Order: sequence, then structure tokens, then C-alpha cells
Amino acid sequence: MKKYDVAIIGAGAGGYVAAIYAARSGLNVALVEKGKVGGACFNLGCIPSKIMIEHSKLIQKMKLGEQWGISTDNIEIDFPKLMQRKEDLIQQLLEDIHRYIGNNTITYYSGKAEVTKDLVVKVNGEEFEAKDIILATGSKPFVPPFKGLETATYYTTDTIFNMKELPKQLTIIGGGVISIEMAFSLAPMGTKVTILNHSRDILQTEEPDARPIIRKKLHELGVELVLDFEFEEIRGNEIVTSRGVYTYENLLFATGRRPNVEIAEALGLEMDGRYIKVNEYYETSMPHVYAIGDIIGGHQLAHAASAEGIHAIEAILGNKPEPIDLSTIPRCVYSTPEIATFGALENEVSADEVIVTKLPFKTNPKALMEGNADGFIKFISSKKDNSILGACVVGDGATEILNSMLAVKVAGGTAEDLAKIIFPHPTKSELIGDAARTVFWKGIHI
Repeated sequence: MKKYDVAIIGAGAGGYVAAIYAARSGLNVALVEKGKVGGACFNLGCIPSKIMIEHSKLIQKMKLGEQWGISTDNIEIDFPKLMQRKEDLIQQLLEDIHRYIGNNTITYYSGKAEVTKDLVVKVNGEEFEAKDIILATGSKPFVPPFKGLETATYYTTDTIFNMKELPKQLTIIGGGVISIEMAFSLAPMGTKVTILNHSRDILQTEEPDARPIIRKKLHELGVELVLDFEFEEIRGNEIVTSRGVYTYENLLFATGRRPNVEIAEALGLEMDGRYIKVNEYYETSMPHVYAIGDIIGGHQLAHAASAEGIHAIEAILGNKPEPIDLSTIPRCVYSTPEIATFGALENEVSADEVIVTKLPFKTNPKALMEGNADGFIKFISSKKDNSILGACVVGDGATEILNSMLAVKVAGGTAEDLAKIIFPHPTKSELIGDAARTVFWKGIHI
């Protein structure tokens, strides 16, 4: 029977990164995947959704050009061609991952894995042993058991990107990140989008000051937001709510995901609710069995899973790494404008202990020349020692702009250190310097 130092079950953003990191660290690695490498992120979520958003951002930019004096007679959308571009890009990325795997001491197994309590892995009738095992089995879409659900035809977040034609109408149930990103993907192309969310607002895990900006933009794109109601039942192509009946042509459930914990249940691992319970090294209740990514809850993000995978390998190597600081994990919404955050939100901290500075993009030269000055930079620091507690950027390119502040925080820097950085002009990131200087009442462009 073959023996490996570590076997990783699942080749998504957490699993394949852990496998390559382990191989580069000198371990003999087995990597098992029942579907495609890249997991939900590359095939069903992060990557396809962002490709579609890029298509829609280009359309919005072209329409903005009309206001500037650049005439575009008619914008024609070849949706099948756009979807083929999406497929081509994904295929290119998957080939890259396979090449990374092939360049290292990794044995790749394609098939569904079973794991026994003596750490034997079975795949397609073949068996092998591993000293340590990392579970990185990801998650699947959750569809609420609404009354009458069986009468409906609908998409999930795993199937929506298989569309062959641009839908004339789409109703989305849910008001979280996936829902909002899908609205920004399709509404600029001409799809009439309706979002049904029973809560009082959208994006309730995100920066509260960002929500009005996103709601306003959705309204400008013709998206109908229906909030604060109760679902009653589904009758074919009708959704009955306490606010009335809504008819749909196409329906998407963007109502969260549930962890794939079948292997964990078979092994009898200790659970924390629906998730696998792990310690600071991502080890489960069974020695030498680790778990990362969506199956352990927390930040269910691709980059978080990758970081957890690297952390688990460091623990397997005996290096006893410091626990991952959750306040350094960025959270991003790829709306238009984007939302990017790390650390604490203003509504999560005490005003007596922090200094919050918030500067709008509306006076920033680069934002104005680019034609979208909606948004702001918000910076949260400690009154005690000026340490960086959190930040939020709302604006075009926010997911890139945020990283300057995050890098200073990870390096142990303070608001004073951030204020010393000389940012190029004109850039949107130069507003970061002013936000940091404002902590000391020395901001310039405010």
C-alpha cells in the first residue's frame, strides 16, 4: 500500500494550495478531488462571477463615455460569446493549477474519497495511507425548504453560470454578497433583476455606511429591491410573500451554503454546530486529521481557506505557527463600487476607545477623472497606541486599494507609520494618507 506524508481531500482554493505548500516543504503529498481542481471558487463562484462582473463594468464604462462626449451608437451584447470567454478563462486557470500540481511531488487522485479511522484513504478501489490528513471538502448551495418549492424551476449558485442566453428577467432570493454581485453582473446587460430579501437591508455582514451607496447604484441600474417581509410559499412561477405576489421568469436562490461534512460524520469528528470543530492549528478532535475552509465556518472565503491550508501544513511540519489573526483577513464585495474591509467595523467598537476617520472620494482628483467618485475610505485606530484596528474602502478598485493599509497592519505598523507613506498623485490610494493623518488632526484634503 502506498504511503504519503499528508493526504488532502479536496482540491479547491484551500486544498490545492495546501498540497503545493506541503510539497514545497518537502512532504510527499496525495491530493484527491472528486470534481474539478479549483473547487467552487474557480468553477462555480469567485472566478466566474468576477469575470461576468468585468463584462458588466465595461458596459457601464462605455455608457459613462456617452456623458463625456465619446459616442457609442449601440452596445450589442453577444452573451454566448461572453460566456465562452468565461469558460476559456476558467479552463486556462484550471490548466495552470494542474501544471502547478504536476511540477511538485504530488500524486493526484480523481474520484470520491473515503477515509477510515486508521487514516487509510480509498479512491476508486485504490487504497493508500497517510500520516496526516487534511479535509478541504468545501460546501454546497443551501435552498430553504419553502412550501411549494417542488413546483418551482430555479438556479442555485452552482448552476447559474451555466446560462446559455442572457435572461430578460431574474429574481434573486437573498440579499448577501452573492445576490448583490449577481445583480451587478446582469443588470448592466439589460436583465431586469428583482432581489427578494426578508431582512431589513442588504449586505448585513458588511459596512453599514456602504449599504446606502450600493442600494442607490442598484436603483440606478433598475434593480428592484424588496425588503423586510415574510416568505409564504411558491406557486410555480409565483412567490407569495407578506408584501404581495412576485412573478418570475428565472429564479436564483442565493441563500448561503452548507458544509460538505460526510467524511467528518463517518469519522465521528466533534462538530461545532454544522461545522467541524478545530483547534488553532486546524486539527480536529481526531489526531492527525485536520480541516480547513468552508467546512469549519468562520470566514468562508477562498483566500481564508488558502491561508488555513498553509497554516495546517506548518502545524504538521511541527512549526507551531501563531494563530491566524482574523482581523487581517480581507472581506470583499465586487459590486460597483466595490466594498473592501478588514478588521473591526465602526459599529463593532467603542467610541471611547477608537478614532474613526472617514474621507469621501468626491474630492479625490483620480476618482473624479475616472467618473465614479461614489464611496469613501474609513480608518479605525486605537486611541491608546494608534494601532490599526480596521479599515473599509468603498469605491472603484477598493479591493486593491485596501491592501496598503492591511500591509502596514500585518507588519505591525500604526496609524502614524501609515501617515508617513508618500502616496503617488493623482491616485485614489493617496486618500489613505489623509485618513491616517486625520487621526492626528493633520489631514490635508478634508
